Amino acid sequence: MKYRRLSKEELEPLEKDFIDFLVVNGITADEWEKMQKETPDKCEQVVDQFSDVVFESIMRKVRYLELRTPTSVKAFQCLPDQIVLVGMDAPEDSGVNFMDETYIASAIRNPPGNLRVYTTTKPYAKDREVELFEMTQKGCTIADGRLFKALCLSLPAK
Repeated sequence: MKYRRLSKEELEPLEKDFIDFLVVNGITADEWEKMQKETPDKCEQVVDQFSDVVFESIMRKVRYLELRTPTSVKAFQCLPDQIVLVGMDAPEDSGVNFMDETYIASAIRNPPGNLRVYTTTKPYAKDREVELFEMTQKGCTIADGRLFKALCLSLPAK
C-alpha cells in the first residue's frame, strides 16, 4: 500500500464511491459477496487499492498544512515541487499557547519580542502526496492557507 487502509468508520460514508470503484474494476455486487466469503484476503486487497485511490485524491488537493504545539505554530504551503514553511516559535517558559486561536491572531498582529518567526523551503524528499500524507499522520492538519498568509506578513523585513 502507498498510504494506509481506510477504517470501517472512514469507509462507511464512502460506500457509493466504493461501489463505483468496484464497478470500474469489473466487480459486480454478486462477485463481491462471493469474494467476501471465499477469498477475504482478495477483498482486503481491493479495499487497500480503494484506500490508496481515496488518499491520493485527497493529498493531490492539499495546498496548505498546519502543525501546532503550545509553543510553536508551523504553516506549510505545499507547492508542486517544494514545500514552504513559515513558523513562529516561543521559548518553553514564555507562557505562550499557540493552541489558542485568539492568542495566535494576537501574536501575529503584534508579535511579542520573544517570538522567533522564520521561513524555509525544501524540495520533497519523496513523492509529494506520500510526504504530505506522512505529515498528516504525524499531526499536521489540512488547512485553508489563512494562517500561512498571516504568518508571512509577520516575517521580519530583509
